Amino acid sequence: MRDYLLTLCVTAAVTYLLTGPVRKFAIAAGAMPQIRARDVHREPTPRLGGIAMFFGLCAGLLVADHLPNLNSVFALSNEPRALLSGAALIWLIGVLDDKFEIDALIKLGGQMIAAGVMVMQGLTILWLPIPGIGTVALTQWQGTLLTVALVVITINAVNFVDGLDGLAAGMVCIAATAFFLYAYRIWYGYTIEAAAPATLFAVILMGMCLGFLPHNMHPARIFMGDSGSMLIGLVLAAAAISITGQVDPDALKIFEGSTRQATHAALPVFIPLLLPLTIIAIPVADLVLAIVRRTWHGQSPFAADRGHLHHRLLEIGHSHSRAVLIMYFWSALIAFGTLAYSVHSASMWIVLVIVALSAIGLVLLLLPRFTPRAPRWAESFVPPRYRRRKTVPGTAAALPYEGPSREERVPVPAGVNGATAIGARSHLPDRRKAGTPS
Repeated sequence: MRDYLLTLCVTAAVTYLLTGPVRKFAIAAGAMPQIRARDVHREPTPRLGGIAMFFGLCAGLLVADHLPNLNSVFALSNEPRALLSGAALIWLIGVLDDKFEIDALIKLGGQMIAAGVMVMQGLTILWLPIPGIGTVALTQWQGTLLTVALVVITINAVNFVDGLDGLAAGMVCIAATAFFLYAYRIWYGYTIEAAAPATLFAVILMGMCLGFLPHNMHPARIFMGDSGSMLIGLVLAAAAISITGQVDPDALKIFEGSTRQATHAALPVFIPLLLPLTIIAIPVADLVLAIVRRTWHGQSPFAADRGHLHHRLLEIGHSHSRAVLIMYFWSALIAFGTLAYSVHSASMWIVLVIVALSAIGLVLLLLPRFTPRAPRWAESFVPPRYRRRKTVPGTAAALPYEGPSREERVPVPAGVNGATAIGARSHLPDRRKAGTPS
């Protein structure tokens, strides 16, 4: 465990220290796109944060290669090299997109090529565990198609959710933490060496996200861009493919006894495939809804709009930071709930806790709809947003807002630090009359 902690710290430190110089390079290179209609930030912010994350990945692999307990991963498996090859390719495509905004179909082709490069070097799904039947070996074409599909779906889901400051990095960090706990349990608890590469990939991914988050939290000083979002999506998919494709389910001795017992016992084996899908359940649902919404209105599925889940959280009254925390909450609930259920699938308490936490999440989600108002005698003890509005005699209690819409607002020029603060969202109308000083 100490070697994994050292790898985590080195990866996070390299990513954190390089993000500052990378930000200056992005500004000098002009990788600061103008504000688009669907953006929620108010100032042009540099991208290319994936450069620092990629070098953090390289540093983590380099340190792990020189550690005694992790050196065997590189000696016995070609998966770290396969990951580095696919990551370098997808990172290069992302850097070009951050600077020149290449076509979506070209990016899709690059993602498939990166997945194919990893498959050619042995990082592929070889079999699938089926409850009650056992292990079903896949042909080369079946394994390749399934691997490419999982990589492409995960990359685009992570890229799709990257819409608020710190959202993608935080959600993927939660995913990597849950996946690390599962992979480490398979490697250490069952003494299966084939699970070591996936454990290493997960801990490196945690370091990449943790090192970048301090620069990316609201208000963000730099965005990871496609070079970062596609990179961490590929690493997450590679970890799932590694433990699924190389760990023999028969080594866990779960397909024993009756069919019903084997079905319940097979749940831990399905977690490598389920975890990435449960982690990206929210962005995948957002992706499906966006495709349906755009095609319903006669638009292209690739057309950008402001109907994503994080946009809707802002529209119903959540602040930027609270919208991100709500997305964190649901991601952690799904990820660690799935992980806990895989370990103790027979425990009813886990299901009850998940249901209770889901109810709490729904209350937090709808909280702006039910903003309480304190009584008159308690107004001096509560924050201003919970106090009753005072009206001036002779004026209307509430005047309609006639200011510019969010799409019509003029972007504020980039400041000294390039921050992306959207500012407070006032619910009070602007009562200044024309010609009066602001």
